[in-house]
Amino acid sequence: MEALLEKYWNGDTSLEEEAQLRAFFAQGDVPASLQSAASLFRYFQQEQQKKLAPSFDARVTKSIRQRQGGKIIRMVNLVNVARIAAGVLVIVAAGYLIRQEVSKMYPEDTYSDPKVAFEETKKALMMISKSFGKAQQEAGKIKMFNEAEEKIQSPKADNTEQKASI
Repeated sequence: MEALLEKYWNGDTSLEEEAQLRAFFAQGDVPASLQSAASLFRYFQQEQQKKLAPSFDARVTKSIRQRQGGKIIRMVNLVNVARIAAGVLVIVAAGYLIRQEVSKMYPEDTYSDPKVAFEETKKALMMISKSFGKAQQEAGKIKMFNEAEEKIQSPKADNTEQKASI
C-alpha cells in the first residue's frame, strides 16, 4: 500500500489503483504510518457524498440578478466619464499651449489699422500660395517620373509577348 500511495502522490496511478486506495483507507484498520493519508482519503469521501441544496440554483441566480444593478455597473460608467474628461482636458491644455506659443511668436495679435491688417493678410496668403506652387512643381516632377517609368516598363512587356509568340 505504501508503494501504491507513493505512486498516487506522483500522479502515476490508474483509476483502478485509486479505487483500491480509497477502499483500503475506507476501512477502519489503517497502520499508524498511513493515518495522515487515511484522514485525507476520508475527507475526500465525505466531500464526495455532499449534495447541493435544491434551492442552490435559485439562490445563485437571485444573487447574480441583484448584483447587476449594483455598484459594479456604476463604477464602469464612472470610468468612462473619467476617460472622456481626461480627453477633454488634454485637448483644452493643448489648445492653450498652442495659443501661448503663437502669441510669443507674433506678439501683436490684432491691427488697429485695417489697411495694415489687409497687407499682412495679403503677405501671409502670398507665402502660402508660393508654397503651394512649389508643391505643385514637385508633384509634376513625380508625375513625369511615373510616366517615364510606365514607358520603360511597357516595351518590356511587348518584347516578352513577341518573344513568346516566336
